[in-house]
Amino acid sequence: MIEVAGTTKDSMNGNSTLASDPASLVAEVEALGERLQRVRDSVGRVIFGQQEVVEHTLITLLSGGHCLLVGVPGLGKTKLVETLGSVLGLDARRVQFTPDLMPADIIGSEVLEEAEDGRRAFRFLPGPVFCQLLMADEINRASPRTQSALLQAMQEQKVAVAGHVHPLPLPFHVLATQNPIEQEGTYPLPEAQLDRFLLEVEITYPDEAAERAMLLATTGARDDRPVQALTAAELIAAQALIRRIPVGEGVLDAILRLVRGARPEHSADPMIRKQLAWGPGPRAAQALMLATRARAVLDGRLAPSVEDVLALAQPVLRHRMALNFSARAEGVQVAEVIETLKAQLG
Repeated sequence: MIEVAGTTKDSMNGNSTLASDPASLVAEVEALGERLQRVRDSVGRVIFGQQEVVEHTLITLLSGGHCLLVGVPGLGKTKLVETLGSVLGLDARRVQFTPDLMPADIIGSEVLEEAEDGRRAFRFLPGPVFCQLLMADEINRASPRTQSALLQAMQEQKVAVAGHVHPLPLPFHVLATQNPIEQEGTYPLPEAQLDRFLLEVEITYPDEAAERAMLLATTGARDDRPVQALTAAELIAAQALIRRIPVGEGVLDAILRLVRGARPEHSADPMIRKQLAWGPGPRAAQALMLATRARAVLDGRLAPSVEDVLALAQPVLRHRMALNFSARAEGVQVAEVIETLKAQLG
């Protein structure tokens, strides 16, 4: 049973939904929690271990955002995206990003067609971006020009070709996989595109128990298949419900302190000001606000806590910050700066 916590008038930040009909909201959140548990169970039949990775990816989708999955090849990034498409009942497509991929290969193009009566007209041929779940596989292997072709689609959920605007299906999410920059044949993603990803999720090697279970399950005569546990319409409804979850003043203050403290212009810590070249913008605070709500629902809680902010600080902030040259020369890591900021929150 989900308990109503932290929902006094001062803690609701103008959200009157809970005050007007608390029982209805609690019932909706409980029902969503049961459906999300079925989603996690279905994903768990195919993806072994990586509970945090699965959780962060689901948080991204529930928040209505896009996710960047970072890890070396062979850790199941592509498998995770394919599984989520099946479990959530989304129209999923895959684009393998390569150095010769062109923007038109993603968003589509217009072709000149001639009718039987001799009349000629242009017809738009939609690209693979016209789907509900786009897997941009190894996105950093394509040129920056091609990477930028996703910008408008990710932010505005539409594309413009030859002066005509074409809306994308709803919901629309990009789950991109990326190899570490140190790998050969990769290009750094532009800062503007990185900021469009709600979370950056790092995928590491599975532990021994998870790898053992994976070996037994995937090398036999038959593999387990994911079972659909949600529909596109239900996902859209869940995203709307997430935005109605109340957020306490303490959580709101923690988000603002964390994000503003990560900017060299606003940080009160002289060491952080010395280390950072630039910090996260307001989109990072928006991402934390939504993601903390989604994480609370996944954990069976009605309202997020400061612990949710701390747990999501790394995936929300690390791709939205940059160290200056002197800090990089000293071996400082962005993750270390974020941990310092988290410690300052108490």
